[in-house]
Amino acid sequence: SFVDLLLKSSEEDLKQWPHSFEFRLRVSLAIDGDLTLISRVRNINGKPFSFSFAYHTYLSVSDISEVRVEGLETLDYLDNLSKRELLTEQGDAITFESEIDRTYLRSPKVVAVLDHERKRTYVIGKEGLPDTVVWNPWEKKSKTMTDFGDDEYKSMLCVDGAALERPITLKPGEEWTGKLMLTAVKSSFCFDQLELQSKGF
Repeated sequence: SFVDLLLKSSEEDLKQWPHSFEFRLRVSLAIDGDLTLISRVRNINGKPFSFSFAYHTYLSVSDISEVRVEGLETLDYLDNLSKRELLTEQGDAITFESEIDRTYLRSPKVVAVLDHERKRTYVIGKEGLPDTVVWNPWEKKSKTMTDFGDDEYKSMLCVDGAALERPITLKPGEEWTGKLMLTAVKSSFCFDQLELQSKGF
């Protein structure tokens, strides 16, 4: 099953961002539960424009302290909590003990989020999205967010296909496509097995 959505720039939009565009999003849900998002942005403007993109994929987890992200080891990342300082991931997996807001650069097409307590792994595949955002606001920031419960940081994690480091530039008439696929696997497994689950990524 799928639904196609279309967003066009309105007169009000053009006052904020003076570039005409069409944004198409197809959301597909397969029989096996795989969720696929395909985004297309077309420049219908008379001049080139540039934009950044992120899906904001919020995952439900049992306990953020028991979750690990695999597939981003040894990568460079921008630490958004330290004025986008460029650092290199040192751990064999990403685990969570405090607020985190990072943009991993030139990340692989497949990343895994392992939730040991639920014995569930999210496999996140992407195309056309060179970066991966990892975000959790933790306790202090959660209390300052009006649309976020004080304790909700414990049961969520954002691992997000994105194009942030280098904005996408489209000439008049050009179109960009980005794709993200999310699969939930019942039992936890290590990153070496991801290729078996990647389903075409």
